[in-house]
Amino acid sequence: MSLQLTLLFFLLPVAFLSGWWMGRRNKRRSEIHSEEFSSGYFKGLNYLLNEQQDKAIDVFVQMLEVDSETVETHLALGNLFRRRGESDRAIRIHQNLIARPTLSKDQRARALLELGQDYLRAGMLGRAESLFLELMEQGLYQREALERLLDIYQQEKEWSRAIDAAKRIERSGGQRMGVLIAHFYCEQAEAWRQKGDIKSALKCLKQALVSHKNSVRASLLKAEIEQQMGRHKLAIKTLSQVEQQDADFIPEAVPLLLQSYDALGQKHRGERYLRQLLEKYGGITPLLAVVDLVRERQGEQDATGLVIQYLRKRPSVRGLDRLIELQLESGQGELHENLLILKELADKLLQEKTPYRCRNCGFGSKALCWQCPGCKQWNSIRPVQGVSGE
Repeated sequence: MSLQLTLLFFLLPVAFLSGWWMGRRNKRRSEIHSEEFSSGYFKGLNYLLNEQQDKAIDVFVQMLEVDSETVETHLALGNLFRRRGESDRAIRIHQNLIARPTLSKDQRARALLELGQDYLRAGMLGRAESLFLELMEQGLYQREALERLLDIYQQEKEWSRAIDAAKRIERSGGQRMGVLIAHFYCEQAEAWRQKGDIKSALKCLKQALVSHKNSVRASLLKAEIEQQMGRHKLAIKTLSQVEQQDADFIPEAVPLLLQSYDALGQKHRGERYLRQLLEKYGGITPLLAVVDLVRERQGEQDATGLVIQYLRKRPSVRGLDRLIELQLESGQGELHENLLILKELADKLLQEKTPYRCRNCGFGSKALCWQCPGCKQWNSIRPVQGVSGE
C-alpha cells in the first residue's frame, strides 16, 4: 500500500505540471484545458482520499498529455507497473502511447518494445511475438526484439526458431551462443528419439557438437543411441570424449561405459579405463564402479582395502556408506549392530543431500537438469564436489 501511495503522490505533481505547461504552450486553449485539468485533478484527489488507489492512478495517468516531453514519463510508469507485476496497467499505458499519432518513429518503436515485454510478462506469448516480429521488420531495436523472441521460443519449445534466433543474435556481433544452440539441438534430438527417428536425432546431435564441441549432453545422448543400436565400441569412443569436454561430468558417463564394456565382454578393459580416470580426476563415482568390479573378481577384502585407501586421501559420505556396506558382510554380533546404526545414518545423509547444484542461483536438484528450473539458465547445474558430492 505504501508503494502505491508513493506512486500516486509522484503522479500528482507530474500531472499538474504537465497540464500547466500545456496550458502555457497553447494560450488559446488554456482556459478550456485548465478547466478540464482542474476537474480531473480533484476527481483523482477524491479517489485518493477515499482510498480508491486504482481509480486514482487511472485518472492521473489520463491527465498526462502525451507529447515529446512526457513520453519518457509514460514509459517509466509502464515499466514500474510491469516490475510490480501489474501487467494490465502497464499494457494500458503502453497501448495508449502507441495510439498517439504524434509519436516519432523511434518513440513508437520503443513503446512497441515495452508493450511486447508487458505481454511477455503477462504470459500472452502470441501477442508479444507479433510485436517483436514487427520491430524486426522495421529494423528498430532488433537485438532487444531477438532476445525476447528467443525467450518466447524457448518457452514454447520451438527449438528450430530458437536456434535461428540465437544464430542471428550471434551474427549481430555480440554474445557467443554456441552452448545455447547445442542445447537446442539436443532438445530436438530427444524429441526425434522419442518418435523413433534415430537418424534425425543423430543428425541433430552432430549439429550440437559442431555448435559446441564440448557439449557433454550431446555426447551422452549420442552414446545412449549408439548403445540402443548395439554399437558399443562407438559408444565407448563417444563417452571417452567426456573427460576432455568437462571432467566434472565423468560420473554421468561411468554407468554407460560399464554397460558397453559389459556388453562387449570387456569388463577388465573397463576397469583399466576407470582406474585411469580415477588417477587423473578422482571422484567417488569412478571409485565405486572400480570397487564393484574388484569385489566381483577378487572379493570383499580387496574391495574394502581399495575404499579405505581412497577415503584416507579424500573423505566422502558415499565412500563411507560403501565401506560400511562391505563391512556388514563380515561383521557379527555387536559390531554388526553398530554398523547397522552407522549405515542408517549414512543413508539418511545421502537421502538429504542434493548431488547437483546450480552455480548461478544455487538451486539444488536430485537429478541432472540441463536447464535450471530455478533461474532458467542453461548449463548452470553441475555435480556437487567435496565430502557430500564427488
